[in-house]
Amino acid sequence: MMTLSLAERLDGLLFFPVTAFGPDGGLDSATFRTHVRAGIEAGAGAVFACCGTGEYHALGLEEYRETVAAAVAEAAGEVPVLAGVGHGTALAAEFARLAEKAGADGLLVLPPYLVHPDQEGLVRHYTEVAAATGLDVIVYQRDNAVLTPESAVALARIPNVIGLKDGLGDLDLMQRIVSAVRTELPDGGFLYFNGLPTAELTGLAYRGVGVRLYSSAVFCFAPEIAMAFHRALNTGDDVTANRLLDGFYRPLVELRNRGRGYAVSLVKAGVRLRGLDVGPVRSPLAEPAPEHVKELSELIDRGRALLPAS
Repeated sequence: MMTLSLAERLDGLLFFPVTAFGPDGGLDSATFRTHVRAGIEAGAGAVFACCGTGEYHALGLEEYRETVAAAVAEAAGEVPVLAGVGHGTALAAEFARLAEKAGADGLLVLPPYLVHPDQEGLVRHYTEVAAATGLDVIVYQRDNAVLTPESAVALARIPNVIGLKDGLGDLDLMQRIVSAVRTELPDGGFLYFNGLPTAELTGLAYRGVGVRLYSSAVFCFAPEIAMAFHRALNTGDDVTANRLLDGFYRPLVELRNRGRGYAVSLVKAGVRLRGLDVGPVRSPLAEPAPEHVKELSELIDRGRALLPAS
């Protein structure tokens, strides 16, 4: 039986689960596994553990290893599990080795911590992390890690670098990156991901550049809405896509923009609203204002009312 590569397995809606913490503030692996299982049963195409939504920044090394291992155990091969790695190059490489030992199928390499490197430094960072593991790697550009098309081509030439996730939102740059990689590596196979905080809002625009894979934070707390939008986007049902954009996703983004850290804390509040107590966010993040959580609850109800009749 032919074994599919990770690049071939990455399809469908990508699930970035929150990390569950108990009343004592410690890791709650059982609740995390419940969250992961619910996502897989709702139709997730892959699980990305310990990434931005999963508060990677707040996890210790052992907590990280335990969380990745829990995701791997719960997925049990049904869907691939990828793990986030970040900080500086040395720590990112250490986290990469832990993820590999925990059974992850691949890595999402986050931007380096604190510094604003030039292109040579960025390429070195991602190259050295990729070299530290036998796993396939997706590089993440955002904030202080923005690649030129030339740098993207250099990384795409590395055998275990299989894709680029964009959290910047510069469609002109993305088109140039896609074009440059396609020109220099015409055999194809390099993957692109829309990694903006609420990726659905820009889904139609990214689809025009040829980027169809995306991470969905909404899937954590309203998988039925996220899956309906994903189906609409990929079948060309722009009427449904635009109805959900106008009635749910745009208001959600406007709510998210009302508080710092809401791209994580509001998502976690949404998971709690739907009945799973995943605990609060860890510092330096803070909980969303109660009135904003109430608005989120009302918005989820509104979004569900917009779903096509089954």
